[in-house]
Amino acid sequence: MNEFSYSRATSLRDAVRSQDKSGKAKYLAGGQTLLPSIKQLLDAPERLIDLSGAGLDGIEVGRKTITIGAMTRHADVAASAQVREAIPALADLAGRIGDAQVRNRGTIGGSVANSDPAADYPAALIGLCAIVHTNARKIPAEKFFVGLFQNALKSGELITKVEFEIPTGAAYEKFANPASRYAIVGVFAASFDHVMRIGVTGAAHFAFRWAEAEGHGLGVKDLSNVSLDQSRFNSDLYASATYRAHLVRVLTLRAVSRL
Repeated sequence: MNEFSYSRATSLRDAVRSQDKSGKAKYLAGGQTLLPSIKQLLDAPERLIDLSGAGLDGIEVGRKTITIGAMTRHADVAASAQVREAIPALADLAGRIGDAQVRNRGTIGGSVANSDPAADYPAALIGLCAIVHTNARKIPAEKFFVGLFQNALKSGELITKVEFEIPTGAAYEKFANPASRYAIVGVFAASFDHVMRIGVTGAAHFAFRWAEAEGHGLGVKDLSNVSLDQSRFNSDLYASATYRAHLVRVLTLRAVSRL
C-alpha cells in the first residue's frame, strides 16, 4: 500500500476546500471499493478526505420525491420506515446489496459515484427519474452514468444527495452472483400514473434505460421481439452477453408483473 495523508471533513464546505488544496486527493465514503483498490495498488491517492463527518447523511420525504443524503448507508435505507412507505422497492433493493458488513459501511453516494456496472442503485436511479445533486449542479440519472466505472462528475465535484421521484408502483428483480451478491443483471421497473420506466444494471458497461420496452405497458407478456442493443453488454466468467440479454427480458417481465 502506498502512503497517503488523511483528513476528516467537518462540513460540505470543508470537504470541497480540502479537495481544492490537497492535489491528488479522493473522497472517502464507505470505503467498500476505494480501500481495497488502494490495498491492491490499483489506486494511489495522495490524500483521503473522509466524508463521515460532513453532515451528508439523512432521508427527507416530500410530496412527490424522497431525497437521500450521499453518506446514508445501505442498511439505513433498507431499514427506513420513510423509504419503505414511499418506495418499498428501493428499501428492498438496499437490503439486498452485498452482505451485512457491506450494507453497514457502504453508502448510496459512494455506490453511485463508483458507477460499478454490477451495482444495484444505478438501476433504481434510472427507473425512478432520479436527480444526482452535487456541490455544483444537478445531474439527471440518465446522464450521470457514462461508462465503465465512469460518471459525469467533474474533478473535485462531490455528490451531496440523490433525489428520487415517488412512483405509483415499483419493483426490483435481480439475478445475483451467489458469492458477491453483485447483480449479474438487475432490473428496476417503476410506474408513474401507468407510464413505465425501466432501469437495467449488470448487463452492460454501465446502467441504462431500456426505453424500447417501456411502451408495451403493464400488461406485457412477451418481450422477445423488443429491440435490445447488446453491443456493449458484458461477457465474462459468470454470463455471456447473450445470456445477459435473456436475463434482461426475463427480469423485466418479472418486475413489471409485480407492479
